Amino acid sequence: MATHASNGDGVALPDAVPLDVRCLTRLSWELGSRVVDDEESSRESEWTHVDAPWRLSVFHVTNHTDVLRVRTPVGRERFYGAVETDLREALPGLEASAQWRRCG
Repeated sequence: MATHASNGDGVALPDAVPLDVRCLTRLSWELGSRVVDDEESSRESEWTHVDAPWRLSVFHVTNHTDVLRVRTPVGRERFYGAVETDLREALPGLEASAQWRRCG
């Protein structure tokens, strides 16, 4: 399992998600939902955990910003903003994980 370093604000992904993104911003549920539902937003990828009901979706929302939506096993959604290039550098860790599978 990956260990996540947090930035100075203490923002980190849940331990179940094997992504080490340099700087994350935690978004409120209301803001995150609005951003990913906006017509300018596009879902880039979706992932599921093979042994637990975790789900991860990656949305491209601006020229330089992506949003991660993490759905926990109990159905809660958490949203995180990331610089697009930082996220692209971290995605190979998710792709290499035997615990996560890309949907569709």
